[in-house]
Amino acid sequence: MKTRKLTISAMFIAIGVLAGNLIYIPVGASKCFPIQHTLNILAAVLLGPAYGVVNAFCISLLRNFMGTGSLLAFPGSMVGALLAGYIYKLTKNNYLTAVAEVFGTGVLGGLLAVPIAIFTMGKAVGALAYVPAFLLSSFGGSIVAVLLLQSAYFVKTVSKTS
Repeated sequence: MKTRKLTISAMFIAIGVLAGNLIYIPVGASKCFPIQHTLNILAAVLLGPAYGVVNAFCISLLRNFMGTGSLLAFPGSMVGALLAGYIYKLTKNNYLTAVAEVFGTGVLGGLLAVPIAIFTMGKAVGALAYVPAFLLSSFGGSIVAVLLLQSAYFVKTVSKTS
């Protein structure tokens, strides 16, 4: 089971780094990646909260190394993945997991991005500067994840891996 989870995790990280860089929304100093939020929810459902957070961290780190990400990716993606993972673990509900991802990334991650922008990037921003952009990105990615989780083929494939 651990090998299967590691393989799925590696696949999600590869998708997040490669495909995630193709679709993004530039908003000020942040780059919003809806695919990241799709992967956060899929990781929450398939792998659990710990794998989800590690995946989000690895994707953010690799994007930063490649010069295609920003430091703001860390709080947004990791908080959303953590909250989505725990909500799924408690409820086994895909919709609540998506709401948790949107809240974790959009609100909590958006608020945590402010001190990072101020202290490490030298950006003077207000307290809610990143919340709208993070909400938009996580909402779009969450819709895609819920649609994937509801598709018959995806559910059949997932049930084989669980």
